[in-house]
Amino acid sequence: MIVKPDEISLVIKEQVRAFSSAPDVSEAGTVTQVGDGIAHVYGLPGAMSGELLEFPDGLYGMALNLDTDSIGAVLLGPDVGVKAGDPVKLTGRMAEVPVGDALLGRVVNALGQPIDDRGPIAASGYRGIEQPAPSVIMRGAVGIPLQTGIKAIDAMVPIGRGQRELIIGDRQTGKTTICIDTILNQKDKGVRCIYVAIGQKASTVVQIIDDLTKGGAMDYTTVVVSTASEPAPLQYIAPYAGCAMGEEWMARGKDVLVVYDDLSKHAVAYRALSLLLRRPPGREAYPGDIFYLHSRLLERAACMSDEAGGGSLTALPVIETQEGDISAYIPTNVISITDGQIYLESELFNDGVRPAINPGFSVSRVGGAAQIKAMKTIAGPLRIEFAQYRDLAAFAQFGSDLSHDTLERLRQGERIMEILKQPQHRPMAVELQVLILYVLINKHLLDVDIHRVREFQRDFLQFIHEQKKPILEEIRRTGDVSPQLEEQIKAAIAEFKGLHSYS
Repeated sequence: MIVKPDEISLVIKEQVRAFSSAPDVSEAGTVTQVGDGIAHVYGLPGAMSGELLEFPDGLYGMALNLDTDSIGAVLLGPDVGVKAGDPVKLTGRMAEVPVGDALLGRVVNALGQPIDDRGPIAASGYRGIEQPAPSVIMRGAVGIPLQTGIKAIDAMVPIGRGQRELIIGDRQTGKTTICIDTILNQKDKGVRCIYVAIGQKASTVVQIIDDLTKGGAMDYTTVVVSTASEPAPLQYIAPYAGCAMGEEWMARGKDVLVVYDDLSKHAVAYRALSLLLRRPPGREAYPGDIFYLHSRLLERAACMSDEAGGGSLTALPVIETQEGDISAYIPTNVISITDGQIYLESELFNDGVRPAINPGFSVSRVGGAAQIKAMKTIAGPLRIEFAQYRDLAAFAQFGSDLSHDTLERLRQGERIMEILKQPQHRPMAVELQVLILYVLINKHLLDVDIHRVREFQRDFLQFIHEQKKPILEEIRRTGDVSPQLEEQIKAAIAEFKGLHSYS
């Protein structure tokens, strides 16, 4: 083969033209110390707080401590292959997760990577896990109910779309069950759900996913998992990752529900990170910014105004208390950030009251604005009668000669307790709740034997569903109980009682 001189000169000219003398400059640092998921890196003066750092073998870390001549970084994975002297590069990117409808029905880790053996996720984009909360101007008033399907909550502690409602109580009192039931109740409601499991046992997470699958909820739910066996950094970023996924849908004008289960373990994970990063400890050894940790997460829940898209992100954070102490550090912090709390009491739980909600300690700062008109009207007296019963029951055990009025109040209170009991994973439609609470509040249950109240409820609602369906459709359509409809309900109660006896 003969090479012509002009061809050689042509190639050389092309190479000279394409040559760039600008050096490839990228900041690099050196690992000085590593252990317990923490790496101390010398150099990298241009690093930002929260920026991703690239370690050898494709491992990433996140810069949290920015000192004068070094960086404290948390490793987002096992630190087995990292050693002192390893190079570290800046990426110029903040931690981000995949977002979009492709995440529905999937189980992912705190980095948004699938862990359900269903292949990769075809995400429509990526979103930083840390985002500023919507401004006051962008928000609208919370006014649309988010039905949980749980009578005690929808009647006495209503939740609105865009609200932050804390679920608080001791371990094994049914906190997770309330969250799962709420997700199950969003079927066909157009609400996308995200369940974030933080620091839980892997077996517990498997059971939760199984319950959601059986209830048909995985079609509109994403599960973000960071189990107890995973490094503390992944537990720390998990709720922010779940929130970022939900914010994408909120930005598109959709309604989203995010459950953080639970933030007590999240705070413990952050405390571990902070102590390893040699940050000064404060009360209960938590760092000074522990309040900011949860406030910057929960403030991202919002009901957006119509001008800002009209979407909403509802947050249900969970906090575990010790011996019912709601005045501890983390519980009081989160109570002050949220728009109310649902308090679950061990004593009620052990007495067989499920869900074990104590309406005296529970509150919704949105209140009746997050209820349909029918529920607001009917449930008004319920809270008062329940509180009166709890007080009377405490004193009645010391008295033998009780007045007729007191005895009637006690009998009514016993029936309130029975009606508010509800089996797990059996959420009830709001129109059925309105009907049975109407029967209860108007004292149509006083002639029903206390041991047969729930049997009455089951049979009566079945009777209405089979023979008086227009009543249900009217409540569902209007959200109100008109005088004409009330007469129909009274006639239906009388007809049912004429056919059945529960005395």
